[in-house]
Amino acid sequence: MKATRLLRVLLLALALLVGASGAAAQGGGAVPRRRPRTVDVGVILDRTTWLGNMSWTCMELAMEDFYADAGHEYNATLRLHLRDTGPNAVDAAAAGVDLLKNVGVQAIVGPQTSTQAKFLARLGNKSSVPIISFSADCPSRSGLTPYFIRTAWNDSSQAEAIASLVQKHNWREVVPVFEDDDTNTKFIPDLVDALKQVNTRVSYRCKIHPSATDDAMKTAISNLRQNWTSVFVVRMSHALALKFFQLAKEEGMMGQGFVWITAYGLTDIFDVVGSLALDVMQGVLGVKPHVQDTVKLQNFTQRWHSKYRLENPGTSLSEPTVSGLYAYDTIWALASAAENATYVNLDFGPSVTKNGSTDFDRIDTSKAAEKLRGALLKTKFSGMSGIFRIEDTQLVSSNYKIINIIGQDRREVGFWTPNFGISGSLNMKSDINTIIWPGDNKTLPRGWLLPRNKNLTIGVPANPGFGQFVKYEGGPEDKGFCIKVFDEVVANLPYQVPYTYRGFNDGKGNSNGTYDELIYKLYLKEYDAVVGDVTILANRSLYVDFTLPYTESGVRMLVPVLDRRQKTAWTFLKPLTTDLWLGTGAFVVFTGFVVWCIENHEDFKGTPANQIGSVFYFSFSTLVFAHREKIKNNLSRIVVVVWLFVVLIVQQSYTASLSSILTVEQLKPTVTNLDEVIRKGSHVGYLNDSFLPGLLKSLKIDESKMIALNSVEEYNDALSTGKVAVIVDEIPYLKLFLSKYCHNYTMTGPIYRFDGFGYAFPLGSPLTADITRGILKLASSGKMAELQKDLYGDKSCPDKDDSQTSSSLTLHSFQGLFSISGACSILALILHALITNKGVFSRWLAAICSKLFHKSNILQIMMRPVANAGNTGSPPEGQGSRV
Repeated sequence: MKATRLLRVLLLALALLVGASGAAAQGGGAVPRRRPRTVDVGVILDRTTWLGNMSWTCMELAMEDFYADAGHEYNATLRLHLRDTGPNAVDAAAAGVDLLKNVGVQAIVGPQTSTQAKFLARLGNKSSVPIISFSADCPSRSGLTPYFIRTAWNDSSQAEAIASLVQKHNWREVVPVFEDDDTNTKFIPDLVDALKQVNTRVSYRCKIHPSATDDAMKTAISNLRQNWTSVFVVRMSHALALKFFQLAKEEGMMGQGFVWITAYGLTDIFDVVGSLALDVMQGVLGVKPHVQDTVKLQNFTQRWHSKYRLENPGTSLSEPTVSGLYAYDTIWALASAAENATYVNLDFGPSVTKNGSTDFDRIDTSKAAEKLRGALLKTKFSGMSGIFRIEDTQLVSSNYKIINIIGQDRREVGFWTPNFGISGSLNMKSDINTIIWPGDNKTLPRGWLLPRNKNLTIGVPANPGFGQFVKYEGGPEDKGFCIKVFDEVVANLPYQVPYTYRGFNDGKGNSNGTYDELIYKLYLKEYDAVVGDVTILANRSLYVDFTLPYTESGVRMLVPVLDRRQKTAWTFLKPLTTDLWLGTGAFVVFTGFVVWCIENHEDFKGTPANQIGSVFYFSFSTLVFAHREKIKNNLSRIVVVVWLFVVLIVQQSYTASLSSILTVEQLKPTVTNLDEVIRKGSHVGYLNDSFLPGLLKSLKIDESKMIALNSVEEYNDALSTGKVAVIVDEIPYLKLFLSKYCHNYTMTGPIYRFDGFGYAFPLGSPLTADITRGILKLASSGKMAELQKDLYGDKSCPDKDDSQTSSSLTLHSFQGLFSISGACSILALILHALITNKGVFSRWLAAICSKLFHKSNILQIMMRPVANAGNTGSPPEGQGSRV
């Protein structure tokens, strides 16, 4: 074997020397032109398909264009070896073995399908020969082998583009509809991951078998119609997709409210099939790689059209698709890589595996192919489809465009770019053009529709003790509060929602389980929603979605109240504190003394005992405005007026406080916090079948001390008989109880925060958001307040706590009034002394003494200046001074 190989080398060298000598002799010594080496490349296509024929035409034009310069000295030239294998993967694999073993190709281009690519990738990995596909999707999320290279769009970036489109329109749930084959093995998981990044759920995946019958497709379409979601992302072969959309249109799923998005791979259907696809896909959005329209591309398209129509008469394809441009760029890239690759001679030799059982086992590796692969991965140029650059064995994708099918047109409405996401421009963030949705509708679909002929089954908890909340039978006036609110909200929705209530009971009106069990029934889809007095809890929200609460939230204690004020014979003293009583008495005496000092007439004369009695009588009689003594001096009048004003204020305050003490019950809760209940070992009541046992246990209350109650009447009986010391329940229930038993009970203690009552829907239900908005509108319109008034009644029952009690009046409360009265009295007394005595204070004091002891001579002597005060003339005739 080694001798044979050596002999071949010697013969080749001899031939080269002989040729060189002859050329030198004939050319008169001119330098001979070096012949470029030949790089054999296999091409595997299905020429029975439009893709195979279109791609081959693009490859031939690429060869012509790359080697068009006859004067250029090329290092290598490609030689394409076409194998028309049809769609069969085994035939494609056999052709690959033939090309590797018998032709010695250094690359294989064109497995069209993912199934073919899976077989050929193993050949490439075995022989180190790159398998290059411009159309097949990778049938593995992690890639096949390092030698499988995709020179086509990147599925991951396309998934991001679709997810951005979904996010822009605020759709929260999407259903992928795809052909169940290797084509979508990588794309669908990439799409699901991209949708998760924008908080969009994929709750259902619709798989269509490649050989599905019309009946099977109708069943799949019917299942789609029974779901709430109306946003679909479709990717399947053209023939299967055309049949699918025809049936979908027959089923009424191409009308208003639906959204259809086609991923690339299917979007070419409009170019290939033409009007047949356009007719049944009105309003569909398509995503496809964006190719810049250049003069170079336009010239190529004209050349391609002439050549393709000549070779394929009767075709409807008027221009190459993006896949065809990828085929063109692939051949160009290989030719460029061959120019730059290091030449390795005699690359393929006989296999060293002599005992292999198959041709596959006897395939040897190719060092030249490895060099070619390395050069290809480094190749970068501006091709027909855009910038050609390979990373991670995939062509780097950049921009996608979004088309909208309107009539017979494919209108461009926007783009997706890595920098700006969905935008109307490639170079800046802007709004996209108006989209015409299925049904010739410009209104943005909300992304979901009620399932066809679907009547929602609404679960209602059985709570006979509090039927005012959940009763759903009878007329509108007889229904419970929760039911009324839900009916009002649904009636105001902009669309019809048919539904019926079904009680969660045993047929006798009793509950069929706890509220948690009812929520779990909803999770199991035995109900479409739960409407009733269902509290929003964290553990429940793991299984269902809740609307915003529509009732007051929180848990409090309900306790009996007692009148804390005891009426006794001395109750009349309670309005005023001791210091106020003493202060009032002191000012009474002081005011009487000041008036007595200023006044000088018979009402305030007499024996000392009479005068003291007059002072006290006058003073205390002012408290009831019964004084009869004449007040002649203006200073006294001022003092009395100010004092009467003080008396009026004190008297009115005393009357009001005493009335409150005697007539208003000063009710006090018997228990103010649960610590007292725990310390005393008292029993605690709670609503049966509720979440409250868990709360009470967390508050360190012994389970043996808990008593379940079922109705308002049982609450009253348990509290009035002392069966329980307190009842712990949610505020709406307690308010309903107090609307009937307000006088003897009150809510007290801290509020344990919970989210109140809410309506429950399955996870991801689109109704949740609309019902929440409806609750907010109902609250802002005042209708919610009316419904609450019907539930609780007109009169409110205030908390009976210490804030309702009235305390005794204190001296500090009247400090200002007493200060004014005292100041007036002292000032009047000083002015009176100055006016009457003109500085002779001793005489004024003597006058006081004369009044007390009736010494008339001294009185006359001391009072004369007073009598003549202000008189500057002589004394009357016949009278003289006694001094």
